[in-house]
Amino acid sequence: MNATEEFAPAVRSILDAAARRTVPDDRVSVDGASLSDALAAADADGRVPLIAEVKPTSPTTEGTRTEDPVDLARAMVEGGAAALSVLTEPEHFGGSVENLERVREAVDVPVLRKDFLLEPGHLDAVEADAALVIARFVDDVGEMVDAARERGFEPLVEVHSEAELATALDAGATLVGVNNRDLAELTVDLGTFERVAPEAPDDVTLVAESGISTPADVRRMRAAGADGLLVGSAIMAGEPRGSTEELVYA
Repeated sequence: MNATEEFAPAVRSILDAAARRTVPDDRVSVDGASLSDALAAADADGRVPLIAEVKPTSPTTEGTRTEDPVDLARAMVEGGAAALSVLTEPEHFGGSVENLERVREAVDVPVLRKDFLLEPGHLDAVEADAALVIARFVDDVGEMVDAARERGFEPLVEVHSEAELATALDAGATLVGVNNRDLAELTVDLGTFERVAPEAPDDVTLVAESGISTPADVRRMRAAGADGLLVGSAIMAGEPRGSTEELVYA
């Protein structure tokens, strides 16, 4: 992470909380399901390859969903989600590793751990099928990619710029998320994916993240080359099954 980079106060608070976490003593070992394969299978089945996110709250949304995360997750899968993302960051997103454990046990689709993981030891908090690695926030993307794979996670490396994409590719990433939200300022621009995606090789699975809320947004990102989409707020703002279906069959 570039120590000189300026971040919005909410982001700095999240990173400070992540840096204070205790690193578990034991390393996890997972026989994880492939998130990339699940996205490809949904596409082949005629569905939009959607990663639906269980996100109780966030610094950029109002209110908190208090339903059982397992009920929310099952509704998303019933709505056609190819995979799930579960927030495990507790202080700012209302997530927990316990939520992820329970969701992963209850569904038959791959589950991505969504969190701010700053060092390899942070991966050992809970088993999942995939783990998010945010290129902007880690000192060595290659180290985190290798550490995730060593544990059995499929790393989804998140980028926001062409330079970060190059870093991810140099680190060996084959599953890349392009975040339309600038995590320094928390502003959203769907043009970010459209700008960055053409720089990725054809054999990289690209996931469009953030700012996707309508069927038109889905079609826009798919036309720009998205192999999958990660959607949280738009689904959590409504009835999870119906909101998922609306995007899956856009």
